[in-house]
Amino acid sequence: MLGKRLAGIALRANAFRFTSPSTTTSRILRLQTTSRTGISFSSTSANNAEKDGEAPKFQLKKPDGKRLTGAEFFDMVKEAASKEGKEDFAVPTPAFEALLAEYDSLVKEGLDWKDKYQRSLAETENVRKRGFKQTEEAKVFAIQGFCKDLLEVADVLDLAVDSVKPEQLKTADKTLVDLHEGIVMTRTVLLKTFKKHGLVPVSPLGEKFDPNLHEAVFQVPAGPDAKAEPGHIMHVSKIGYCLKERPIRAAQVGVVVDS
Repeated sequence: MLGKRLAGIALRANAFRFTSPSTTTSRILRLQTTSRTGISFSSTSANNAEKDGEAPKFQLKKPDGKRLTGAEFFDMVKEAASKEGKEDFAVPTPAFEALLAEYDSLVKEGLDWKDKYQRSLAETENVRKRGFKQTEEAKVFAIQGFCKDLLEVADVLDLAVDSVKPEQLKTADKTLVDLHEGIVMTRTVLLKTFKKHGLVPVSPLGEKFDPNLHEAVFQVPAGPDAKAEPGHIMHVSKIGYCLKERPIRAAQVGVVVDS
């Protein structure tokens, strides 16, 4: 694996022509100081120090844990190689090994940070959505207690309207008729206001009994007189209400049961 990576570095170095004009036939991977910033690579007399068992150790971090810059690292390499007293020197393999190890470490560290960043973004978005949903629910259901109190007013208006039969209105005086019409209009406006704020009446006559939505106040045995099938609602004593599809008052009903 190391050989393949070094070969790749060698090819890239050759592609950038980091060799001096006088060494066109020399092999790549030699480090030659040609100017203040010019450095060329070759592999001649490579790793003599390693063969002698005196290969220097290279670190890409300072004692305080900070990483060396590229210039600082290659200054270290040149300083180690210049101890032989040669201006043209071989780049030790440990230097490349240190670079490759640090590169792998940085790639892994970068992937780890990217993963943490993406997870943080996802969690932040989830928190934002939950907060928005909770805020909206708080706005909607903050009026729940107030709505329950108003339901009693609606119930009283229903009783007042239903207490006068249509045939009675035909023979009643104008005062009673006007009063009845006023109560009907008041109830209509109140129900429109309820609907505007998401509060709707629920009259489950003929529907299947659901204990989560309905309250059974009496039972009727199944038979010819029953107006619904067993398990269904045949009478509504008091209608229920839902606020934004959430029941806030169960309908009081009579249920048909098997005899």
